[in-house]
Amino acid sequence: MKKLTQTIRFITLALTAFFATQLAAQTQFIEGRDYIKVAGIPEANKPVVREFFSYNCPHCYRQDGLFSATMAKLDASVDFERTPVGAGRPSWQLSQEAYYLAQRFKVTSQAHGNLFKRIHEGKGAFTRQDELIQFFVEQGVAKAEIDQAIASADSKLALSNYDTQAQLAGIRGVPSLLVNGKYLVTSKTHSADELSALLKYLSSLE
Repeated sequence: MKKLTQTIRFITLALTAFFATQLAAQTQFIEGRDYIKVAGIPEANKPVVREFFSYNCPHCYRQDGLFSATMAKLDASVDFERTPVGAGRPSWQLSQEAYYLAQRFKVTSQAHGNLFKRIHEGKGAFTRQDELIQFFVEQGVAKAEIDQAIASADSKLALSNYDTQAQLAGIRGVPSLLVNGKYLVTSKTHSADELSALLKYLSSLE
C-alpha cells in the first residue's frame, strides 16, 4: 500500500511538471511588446542573460531581489552576467570600478549586496576614489592590491568594455536585461515566474 501511494505521488508530480511545461510552451511572447531585437553584442557563451545596471540606480536596487529569484528559476545552462553602466556620470563610473574590483578580487557574492546597501541605505554614492578603496579594504582586500588593480591597464580596458557593451546594446535606462546578446527585454513583468518564462523563451532563440 505504501509503495502504491509513493507511485501515485510520483505520477502526480510528473504530470504536474508536464502540464506546467506545456503551459509555459504555449505562452505567447511578442516582439515589440515583450522584447525587441537590437544590434547587440557578441557573447562568448550562450545561452546568456546580461543585466545592465548601476549600483547608484534606485530601480536596480529595488529589482535586485526579483532578478536573483528569476535567475534561480532558470536552467543551470543559462549564464548570468552583469554590465555596470557609467552614463558619463562620475559617481556611476566609480560604481563601475566597484564592480570591476569585486570581480577582480572574487568578492562579488559578498560585495554586490553590500554596495547596494552602502549607497541606498548608508553613506550614499561614492564621490571619491578613496571612499571606494576604503569600501574594499572593509571587504577584506589589501589596499596595496586595490591601488595596483585600479591603476592597471586591465581596469581601463574593463571600464571601456562596459561602456561599449551598453552602447552596442542600445541601453537607454537601467536595469535592462539582454538575452543572447541581441534580445532586449521590454516586458513589464512583475514576478519571477513571468520573467523567467520570458528569459527561457528568449534564451532558446538564435
